[in-house]
Amino acid sequence: MDQTCRIGVVIPSYRVCNHILGVIDRIGPDVCRIYVVDDCCPEGSGRFVEDNCKDNRVVILRNAENLGVGGAVMRGYEAALDDGIDVIVKLDGDGQMDPNLIPAFVAPIAVGEADYTKGNRFFDLEKTRGMPKIRLLGNAALSFMTKLSSGYWDIFDPTNGYTAIHRDLARHLPFRKISQRYFFEMDMLFRLNTLRAVVLDIPMDAKYGDEVSNLEINNIIAAFFLNHVRNFCKRLFYNYYLRDMSLASIELPLGIILILCGSIFGGYHWILSIRTGIVSSAGTVMLSAFLLIIGLQFVLAFLAHDIASVPRRPFHRFEKNKRNRLG
Repeated sequence: MDQTCRIGVVIPSYRVCNHILGVIDRIGPDVCRIYVVDDCCPEGSGRFVEDNCKDNRVVILRNAENLGVGGAVMRGYEAALDDGIDVIVKLDGDGQMDPNLIPAFVAPIAVGEADYTKGNRFFDLEKTRGMPKIRLLGNAALSFMTKLSSGYWDIFDPTNGYTAIHRDLARHLPFRKISQRYFFEMDMLFRLNTLRAVVLDIPMDAKYGDEVSNLEINNIIAAFFLNHVRNFCKRLFYNYYLRDMSLASIELPLGIILILCGSIFGGYHWILSIRTGIVSSAGTVMLSAFLLIIGLQFVLAFLAHDIASVPRRPFHRFEKNKRNRLG
């Protein structure tokens, strides 16, 4: 790892007084700043850390109102950018995330392999046995929706909040537009794709203690669905029509039109045959099937192109080269 790389850790703080001091104590000497963001915590977590933590790397930030995890992280990002931090790690204060893994999250960014790293608790399937079944099912559903909406087909565990980001990428994020509540991590992936950032999963263990989570995955999948549909449509417009056009830009709408035409045509004649008792001709059935099959092939061709288009060139290396040329 580059020894000149300045690492900062952002810890959103809301009802974590029982765990946050232990989290801070386990953060290694490679980290030069620790930003504890008191997100209008009813427990006064900012004051609690201020009174009980003697680590001189800790900086207390306070939100005047509760902004949610996304708002707290964005506040920490802004402070870290102002301080010239190179890689910003986001770590929860509830003890579920092991601070000893920080070097693993930072290394791919420091050596130029990735712009953004995130945890994946499902890499080792044997270690997921202790995870509640509803969480496994919920994460699988959310992961599939996130792949569609974000375009990152090679990542999993989208609600995992253990992340690290390079400063050159962070300063291009639209902080005020990113979802501030539970949809934050998934909305971040959508925003990263619009910047063509390289995202890498980092294996980590699932850990559950006596912390209380406010996130009930079985209750939010339906609520997240519309957000994913919105981001999917935006991503298609940005990447396939506004920024660039390719054969895939034609394949998807043409495929959808053919599938709709085949379904409507076939459905109409099927209902007509039921009402009249006259069996539809083989040609009618074949035409409907032909439209459906060709339309499905176009949609699959688009998905194949989309999967192959996952960003591979780190954004921050491009930014560094641009600065060197201008300098």
